[in-house]
Amino acid sequence: MRYADTLLADGEIIIVRSRQHWLALVAKARWALLAWLVTIGALIIIFVFSVESPARDVLAWIALAALVVGILLFILHAWRWWAQDYIVTNRRIMKVEGVFNKNAADSSLEKINDAVLRQGVIARMLGYGDLDILTAADAAIDRYRMLAGAARFKVEMLNRKHALDLEIGGATPAPPVRTDNVMSGTVSSPAAQPPAGVPGAASEEADDAEEITRTLAQLSDLRDRGAITPDEYEAKKHELLGRL
Repeated sequence: MRYADTLLADGEIIIVRSRQHWLALVAKARWALLAWLVTIGALIIIFVFSVESPARDVLAWIALAALVVGILLFILHAWRWWAQDYIVTNRRIMKVEGVFNKNAADSSLEKINDAVLRQGVIARMLGYGDLDILTAADAAIDRYRMLAGAARFKVEMLNRKHALDLEIGGATPAPPVRTDNVMSGTVSSPAAQPPAGVPGAASEEADDAEEITRTLAQLSDLRDRGAITPDEYEAKKHELLGRL
């Protein structure tokens, strides 16, 4: 069992587990790579230029030392990279780092306002990105650099935040984005509506208007987060307004 799994509360489940992209490991292990280049250079000098002793012996020891140092450095950085756990659960996001001394930081989903994802061309091709988590005050509270699967990490985080917000607000949690009530544009009603002119009909119509207004707000929120396109938002908006 990984260390992050021991920090889960009762009823808490992991939705997404990630870490930094392997390119981040290569960047952090650059001194190990440099040591291996020294090894290769020393071997080239020994065998290509036919260096005689004692210079040959000195170069051989340098090549051996650089090789060992490079291996040890790379193992250390690889271990730290493997120990990373960047997690989205149904309640929070969690970042766990460290091999022997663990550093675990988390943020509750209800405190998150938005997330800013930055991906260049190469990052999109290789599937990583830089993700900044924002509070309601638009201040970055956590940064994920060269996060593997950054787009999926962000989408799942916002989906779970939306479901948790609905649950805390007293509504039934919404299914995943692009399914069922909000995306279909339907407005549920606990009972059949009385026809116009019957006592209580005006009250029911007012309730319907409020329900449609809330649904439009949810759709607007999804559009702003990028979960739905502006065209999808406009289509559902016209459909709902047509019921008034």
